[in-house]
Amino acid sequence: MTASRPKLFVKSYGCQMNVYDADRMADALAPDGYVAADGVDDADVIVLNTCHIREKASEKVYSELGRIRKMKAETGRSPVVAVAGCVAQAEGAEILRRAPVVDLVVGPQSYQRLPELLREAKAGGRPVDTEFAVEDKFERLAAPTPKAIRGRGVTAFVTVQEGCDKFCTFCVVPYTRGAEASRPVSQIVAETERLVAAGVREVTLLGQNVDAYHGEGPDGRDWSLARLLYELAEIPGLARLRYTTSHPRDMADDLIAAHRDLGKLMPYLHLPVQSGSDRILAAMNRKHTAADYLRLVERIRAARPDLALSGDFIVGFPGETDADFEATLAIAREAAYASAFTFKYSPRPGTPAADRAGQVDEGLKTERLLRLQALITEQQAAFARSLVGRRIDVLLDRPGRHPGQIAGRSPYLQPVQLVGPGAEAGDVIEAVVTDVGPNSLFAAPAGDARGSSARLAETAI
Repeated sequence: MTASRPKLFVKSYGCQMNVYDADRMADALAPDGYVAADGVDDADVIVLNTCHIREKASEKVYSELGRIRKMKAETGRSPVVAVAGCVAQAEGAEILRRAPVVDLVVGPQSYQRLPELLREAKAGGRPVDTEFAVEDKFERLAAPTPKAIRGRGVTAFVTVQEGCDKFCTFCVVPYTRGAEASRPVSQIVAETERLVAAGVREVTLLGQNVDAYHGEGPDGRDWSLARLLYELAEIPGLARLRYTTSHPRDMADDLIAAHRDLGKLMPYLHLPVQSGSDRILAAMNRKHTAADYLRLVERIRAARPDLALSGDFIVGFPGETDADFEATLAIAREAAYASAFTFKYSPRPGTPAADRAGQVDEGLKTERLLRLQALITEQQAAFARSLVGRRIDVLLDRPGRHPGQIAGRSPYLQPVQLVGPGAEAGDVIEAVVTDVGPNSLFAAPAGDARGSSARLAETAI
């Protein structure tokens, strides 16, 4: 009788980098026979892949560990429990002290060592690996099998850069992900070619500060993100390129030119500003002004007029006055975002802003957040309405919500529902936007826009 294969369950919190890292952990353990579990109840190994950016991140991890401890007591099962990610990096062995249910702790730069760490944990050890060794991680990243790639869909993430040297006063990334390090061009090209050969059509390049990329090229010189994008755009079968997350200070001229020149580079840019107040931007150590940011946006849009802008905002940073917040509303209106992520400031332990005087009242932070969110929601809806009647390319990636529909993504990352016989996941089709829903666009194939509009209206009900 064949023994059952061990099962792995990874629960990821936070950013796209954690999604990518979760896949890499699965890839690292695949040679040892691990397959995906449906959840904690049937897993032999449970990994909590944590994020330290959000408020009360550590408390959420310990709450989840409490549920796992209860599950183990009630079922008598003894899965190996690991805490990974940025909370693991920040707290290290303290996690083992506070949560005896945890068998190992592994930081973001050590996932390539997960198989040996698991063997050590199963032998009775409680290993902690939070060493900063990004280059080693890049060199030893496990390659997914073609079957694993196909199971993850027609879009994929590829890490090209990790860490950050900016030291914004609100941010833990320099302390949990380390200094900026860039992956060699040859590794990125090889991984992207492997993904495309298995059916991936869109690749998003990831980095905590991705436009600071300066990886070694095949000519022995450092390549910029723009030069890397030009190289990747030459890969046959790759339909779309994206990158995230950017810093305004590293948006170089050649990267702006790439938005002008590369049809495969999608007209969508996530460019966080965080605040519209120069005083608050200085306190955040952003090292740009509101005017700097707006001039940059103007240059990018001159190069790519159809570009949609996304951003990040923090309200209630220590010392933020009503006038500072009004400046944030003003820059949001001026930049005309198609989407944005908005957050209340929450102190992150170990960051310079955490102990500053002038902490803003929680109720006032909530009030300001709701006002900013209302403005962003209005802008997002206006942008979606502006697409009605326009032709856009849609990358199909899954069945639609209703019979006869197929769904995909617009160049601007919006979900799109459309009716189209003969189309399948991975196809890029030209479509006409016919209507806007609360969370998605409705469209019809460009050659059948009139005939499909009625059907779309029926299925949207």
